[in-house]
Amino acid sequence: MAFLSKQNKEALVEPLNRNNPIVAQVLGICSALAVTAQLKPAIVMGLSVTVITAMANVVISLLRNTIPNRIRIIVQLVVVAALVTIVSMVLKAFLYDVSVQLSVYVGLIITNCILMGRLEAFAMQQKVLPSLLDGIGNGLGYAWILVVVAFFRELLGNGTLLGYTVIPQGAYDLGYMNNGMMTMPAMALIIVGCVIWANCAFNNRKNKP
Repeated sequence: MAFLSKQNKEALVEPLNRNNPIVAQVLGICSALAVTAQLKPAIVMGLSVTVITAMANVVISLLRNTIPNRIRIIVQLVVVAALVTIVSMVLKAFLYDVSVQLSVYVGLIITNCILMGRLEAFAMQQKVLPSLLDGIGNGLGYAWILVVVAFFRELLGNGTLLGYTVIPQGAYDLGYMNNGMMTMPAMALIIVGCVIWANCAFNNRKNKP
């Protein structure tokens, strides 16, 4: 089956680990630092980027043979801007509080290097199905990094997950204190660095004979 071809599997799976947009390509770092103070906004941001990347890849793949080369970047930006606007309106309608937390960062998805990179490097050269899978793979690869960073930042910084207290009061009574530095962007950068180190160590160990 074409869906299970090696190329399609690689397009979907490689961005989750070995060719991850944040870990391997070091793209999308700014939003990874900005929206990961809490887990819920990080999840919503990751899913939003996944949907937009997948849909933008599909649209550009469908239009790739009709887009004049000299205006291809403009067309890509218009497609992404339209999708970002739709996602932003949906968030404001159904997840207004999260939309407020994400602030301008949803709008800045338009300039996210991951999206423009996949459109230019992949969707402009590939058919619809591989482009769809590539968009999903890169979006989820971006999303799981955000979720991991937000998990540790919210847990260690506030003692909560998704807004619910998970560290028992007994721990505080024994002297445990939340680490306020975890809520600062600098700590997000350190956690991202630790994730990159762990991912590289895992892959290097896996590749050893």
